[in-house]
Amino acid sequence: MSGIDVRNVPERSRYEACIGERVVGYSDYELSDRVIAFTHARVEPAYGGQGIASQLARASLDDVRREGVRSVRPVCSFYAWYIEQHPEYADLVAS
Repeated sequence: MSGIDVRNVPERSRYEACIGERVVGYSDYELSDRVIAFTHARVEPAYGGQGIASQLARASLDDVRREGVRSVRPVCSFYAWYIEQHPEYADLVAS
């Protein structure tokens, strides 16, 4: 699905996937000592099955890489699955 804007909202400790101003999905995170733990991802049911969660994961992981966060802990099962399916992000995972 195109037209999705993914943005970091640090004051809420989450990334949001938006269509216009409507938040259609989000992923919560905890940031500590340059390690980010993605703890939960959710897409509004009306927007399920459209690839929004994947766009959210990809954009947030790309942002983490750009920002120089030391490593990622994929606590959320979707993030763990997404990284497993996209090994180009495996180097971000905390050991």
